[in-house]
Amino acid sequence: MASLYSLESYQKRRPWVTFSRSELRQLFDIYSRRVATGEWRDYAIDHCPDHVAFSIFRHTAEAPVLVIEKSKPTRNNRGYRLVYRNRALVQAKSMAEIVERIEKRPRLVKR
Repeated sequence: MASLYSLESYQKRRPWVTFSRSELRQLFDIYSRRVATGEWRDYAIDHCPDHVAFSIFRHTAEAPVLVIEKSKPTRNNRGYRLVYRNRALVQAKSMAEIVERIEKRPRLVKR
């Protein structure tokens, strides 16, 4: 037989880590600017119970160039992490610090 579960009790038992609306706005602002310049082409958002990741791809069939991860802050983990080509660059306490770091990264200049 089927069992009925209250959605409210399920969410209390298993809180998922998610990007807030303002964090997504910051991510999509920088993403759209880089897409307009032709540097980035695709993205993916991966949800897991303990973290969420925003992956950015230069080409759809490749591995992600950048990954912005948000997880529950702990003693060793500050909450946000920027990974560039499988190497952790920055651990930060806010999305603004991560976006600032992405903006500072040198870009390819076309002549």
